[in-house]
Parts: sequence; structure tokens; C-alpha cells
Amino acid sequence: MPSAGGFFFCIAVGVPVAFALLVATILLIAFDSDPILFRAFHQQLFGGLENYGLLALPLFMLVGELMSAGGIARRLIALASLLVGRLKGGLAYVNLLANALMASILGSAAAQISLMNRIMTPEMERAGYRKEFAAALSTGGGLLAPILPPSMIFVVYGVLAQVSIGDMFIAGIGPGLIMLVGFALCIWIWGRMNGFPDSDHAQQFSDEDPKSAGEILRDTAPSLLVPIVIVGSIIGGIATPTEAAALASLAAGAIGFFIYKELTLPKIWDSCVRAAIGSGVILLLIAAAQVFGFVIVYEQVPAALSKWISATATSPILFLLMINIILLLVGMFLDAIAALIIVVPLLLPIATGQFGIDPFQFGVIVCLNLAAGLVTPPVGAGLFVSAATTGVKAERIALRVLPFVAVTVLTILLTVIFPEITSIFL
Repeated sequence: MPSAGGFFFCIAVGVPVAFALLVATILLIAFDSDPILFRAFHQQLFGGLENYGLLALPLFMLVGELMSAGGIARRLIALASLLVGRLKGGLAYVNLLANALMASILGSAAAQISLMNRIMTPEMERAGYRKEFAAALSTGGGLLAPILPPSMIFVVYGVLAQVSIGDMFIAGIGPGLIMLVGFALCIWIWGRMNGFPDSDHAQQFSDEDPKSAGEILRDTAPSLLVPIVIVGSIIGGIATPTEAAALASLAAGAIGFFIYKELTLPKIWDSCVRAAIGSGVILLLIAAAQVFGFVIVYEQVPAALSKWISATATSPILFLLMINIILLLVGMFLDAIAALIIVVPLLLPIATGQFGIDPFQFGVIVCLNLAAGLVTPPVGAGLFVSAATTGVKAERIALRVLPFVAVTVLTILLTVIFPEITSIFL
């Protein structure tokens, strides 16, 4: 098919996925010569962005930027150090717990991997950990960001699937906690096999004199308002995810500016610019995928795919296992959001209509698979973010991050077999 050839050629030569999708769509329309598709092209391109839920994307990205610039991130890591820093292998557990806390604010794996590697990897290396392990832990812990609320890919899935984004966030809590426990077990096993450094000790992550537990708690308390605002307002039904993101942006800005006094007007402007650029890339991708999805539905590609799957899969579990293999492969080559907006219009109607699978369970399974793709070669964007931040080669990080990928795959299988995991908090 010329459109498929055009798409893979563009990807091979390094064309951004959004433009590759547009090229594939234009080729498909041109070879079909259907006037309806020509007339619908611009309507679908702009119509794909006319969704209130998409406002949550730039707002959540702004929350992360303001949190980092305003000193909130550093204080949350100090809190993690206070809670688990005195354990044997404390810094490793601090890294993991800090990743969980940051996941409840950032929602972006790439941003979290970059931030945690900048802060934690040098600290762990100074304490005697191997740099490759520290980088792998900071990278693997970033897999929590797409699963624990808020999650950028959950927002995109909610828009594509037309389901509640707030309920989608809540559905990810159970699998996210399973991953967190599994990651902690990986650290414990690593410590048993290799031994933790003798110099490992609790860190305050502050340039000031070491603080008492009470001082750390008082200093960190305002920072906890940000995740409380996000998760509490959504679970409590007080605000939609978009409104919660707006409230969290105000909270992060006010805390950094008025309480910690680390957030200045130039930093606020820089944070807004970075959030605008990052969200612009994602929104262009969504617009392109909307057109692509409309064309393939019009051409009855999902119907043909459904027919093939019907002849192959005989039960919902077998269908989900097949989808897991497909998505793990897709995630190795495409960015998570790009893959999500390509596969969901194809697979969701089959999952819900033919096999009666809950859309929230299906969404969590899809997003878990694509999250694993963030740290698996050959693309593995998270690996290259980590390599660029730490100076460790991507292939060395990839080898050591495999236990975290294995835990993610195990979580996927548990979610397939026990769908109650996604509904326990709903």
C-alpha cells in the first residue's frame, strides 16, 4: 500500500511522526480519489483538537515545569529521603519513592526520567552505587509516570476512547501500586546479589545544613498540596482533570513564588514557553492522527482487522494476549502517544464491541505496553533521555533496566487475568 510505504519511509529518514502520518493520509486519499475524503481532510485535522479534555495536556506540562523551577521537586525528594533513606540501600529506595511522588505530578515519563537522572544519579554515584545502576533505576522508575495519575497518555486515551479521564486516572492506581512494589523488590534482589554501598546514607538534598525530621516535614508540607489538589479533586469529584490541572498550576506557581521564593517571573515565563512547545508537539500529533484515523475507518480497515482477529482469537484473554505482543512491538518503534493515537481507533471498537472488554481495563493494558516501549530498543526514548543526562551509554542502561520491564510485563499479565485490578478504586 503506497500510504504505508510512505509512512515507514518517512519514519526511516527521521521525519517527525506527525508529518509522517499526514504524508500517509494524503497518499491514501490521493490513491482513493474519493471526494468525501478530500472535503473532510481539513475538518478532521482541526476537529481533532476541538476537545475540552485536551486542555489538560498543556496544563499538566506547566505543572511539571513550575514544580521543577520552584523547588518543589527537590523538597519531595527530601521527603522521600526522610521516609526511606535510613533503610539499607536507602538512596535506591529514595530514588524509587521520589519517582512515585513525582509521577503524581509530572505525568510525563520523559520529563521525569530527565529530572530524576539529573538529581538522583550523581547522588547515588557519590554514595558508592555504580553509575549504570543509578541511571537504570532513575529510568525504570520513570515508568510509573504514565500509569500513576495524572498521566499524559491517559488523557490522550480518554479523549480518543471518549471515556472519563478522571476514571481513567483512578483505574491506573492499582496497576501503578503493583509496579511500585515490584520495582522495590527488584532493588532488594539487586542489593542481595551485589550488596549496597557501605557509604549509603540518608540524603537531605539541600545545600543548607542538615535539617531535622520536623524541619523537613514543615518545609515539604506546601509541596504536598500539588499532588493533593490533582488527585484529591479528581477522586472527590470536585473538578475535572482539566480543572484539576489548572488548579495545580496555580498552586505550584503560588508555592514556588510566595512560599519558597525560588520561582521568579523569568522562570515562570521560561516554564510557560517549555510547556507550550512540548504540548504543541503532542497536539500536532493528535491532529494528524485524527485525520489518519478517520480515513482508515472510512476505508473499513478496522472491519477487516476485526474479521481477522475474530478468526484467530476465541476469547477475551487470548485477544488481549495477542494485543500485548503487537503493542510491545509497536512501542519499540513509535513514541507512546503516537502509537496510542494510531492503535486505539483500530483496536478499541473490537475490544469493547466484540469481546466486551471494559474500556478502562483495555486502556490501562494499552498504556502499560506503550510505557514499556519507552525503555526498550531500538527507539526507547527514555533510554536516550537518560543517556544524554548521565553520559552512560543507552545500551548499558537498557541491559540494567530489563528487571523493571519484566515487572511491567508481569503487571500487564495480571491486569489481563484480573480486570478487578483496574476497578478496585473506581
